[in-house]
Amino acid sequence: MAAVGGAREIVVIGGGTAGVRLAQRLAATAPAGTVNLTLLGEEPHAPYNRVLLAEVLAGRYGPEVIALPPVPGGERRGVRAVGIDRADRLVRCADGGVVPYDRLILATGSNPVLPPLRGLRRPDHDGLPEGVHAFRTMDDCLALSAAVRPGTRAVVIGGGLLGVSAARALAERGAQVVLAQQGEHLMERQLDRAGSRLLRNQLEAWGVEVHTECRVRGLVRTADDTRVAAVELADGFCLDAELTVLACGVRPRTGLARAAGLDVRRGVVVDDELRTSDPSIHAIGDCAEHDERLYGLAGAALEQADVLARLLTVDPSARYTGTRALTRLTLGALAPGARPDGPSEASPEAQPEIPLDLAAFGETTPLPGDDTVQLTDATRGTYRKVVVRGDRLVGGVLLGDLATVGTLARAWEDDVPLPPTTPLLHLLTPDGGS
Repeated sequence: MAAVGGAREIVVIGGGTAGVRLAQRLAATAPAGTVNLTLLGEEPHAPYNRVLLAEVLAGRYGPEVIALPPVPGGERRGVRAVGIDRADRLVRCADGGVVPYDRLILATGSNPVLPPLRGLRRPDHDGLPEGVHAFRTMDDCLALSAAVRPGTRAVVIGGGLLGVSAARALAERGAQVVLAQQGEHLMERQLDRAGSRLLRNQLEAWGVEVHTECRVRGLVRTADDTRVAAVELADGFCLDAELTVLACGVRPRTGLARAAGLDVRRGVVVDDELRTSDPSIHAIGDCAEHDERLYGLAGAALEQADVLARLLTVDPSARYTGTRALTRLTLGALAPGARPDGPSEASPEAQPEIPLDLAAFGETTPLPGDDTVQLTDATRGTYRKVVVRGDRLVGGVLLGDLATVGTLARAWEDDVPLPPTTPLLHLLTPDGGS
């Protein structure tokens, strides 16, 4: 169903990082008059950088600061796609409208995982109980920001990247924060035990109470059943909670694709052209499963969007072969007086707090036969580690000191042999051994 003048109708479902990047790249690369673009965004807000939501929650940025550049073409906010008619190539929307397409791109992202906790759901109520929040969208962030006050007792369930960011942001706002992580250490997907231990020490120094190997069993409601008052652990102990934040991971949003009969496993299955099982439909970002892998990282979403834009406009031979993704996190220092126990007078010897920078990439746990080099400075709270397999750098963790991250990331991303004459220890020096 081509538009007047022969321009192709390209419709993108999803106004997040992947969808907006694709729209921007299409506008930049498509010859004039060849593409009519429509982006359908379910959220009413201008598209924003989801990675920076914790900065908004912490009060460092206003929502407008993390807005993404305007989307060229036809951006429609607050429009929810509810169905795909593959035979007639139409997207059906909740408001009754239909949008025709020649090519459809699913950039539907992911939903927060809501754990099966006792007291979380009631058959006669939709949504989460009062006092319980997910932390995935701008609306989640704004609701949390409106609810938190200095001294508020907050429990964050989940010690991954999102949970750590949320706990840190709430502490910045002066909340009394408890972080409950079911696994053995924080950020298990990115950090090894030593790096996680330093991260935990820093969070605790900032006033966050951290519990690992801590399974949450349920939520305890108030006597009048109007809100959640505590989080119950598996051993029966209860943590008082005026706010409960669910940061238990995300799950690809595949409902539209599944209902349309596309191939869906954990995510929407795509090939190297980022095509689904329907050649006129593509998928990118958190919802896409490529080569049996889900990325769930902004770096992969951006790379997929760039490849697909080239493929659809100027380079039909463009292919996506996977992303070597680096995870990076900056936890800002507490603002003066933000500690949950209130401001205190600094001694003359006290040092100003500094942000905590973290970067992790590749395989951070060595296999038998791998070479590992690590440097730890407990006084400065820094930790650096690289894992080398044969003549290749296969992973690393940097915490507190990212002076070498650029050189290490390039060596890992390029997958090139390391110079045979360079001692491994030099990989962790500021010049990267060059």
